[in-house]
Amino acid sequence: MTDFLTALCLAMVIEGVVYALFPAGMQRLMGQIQSLPPTFLRVFGLVAATAGVAGAWLIRSSALIVP
Repeated sequence: MTDFLTALCLAMVIEGVVYALFPAGMQRLMGQIQSLPPTFLRVFGLVAATAGVAGAWLIRSSALIVP
């Protein structure tokens, strides 16, 4: 549970830094996202979630990374 909360906090840091450094760019991006069809957003979200789970699994199960 500690790892999950740490990952959640790091995601918040990364997102916060992006909004702090590029506020106008994020506003433009949000406008562009609104014009995308919901099906595309759903598929993109599923692909991103799958890639995240696969990446976390690879990192956790890899013998190359010393704990």
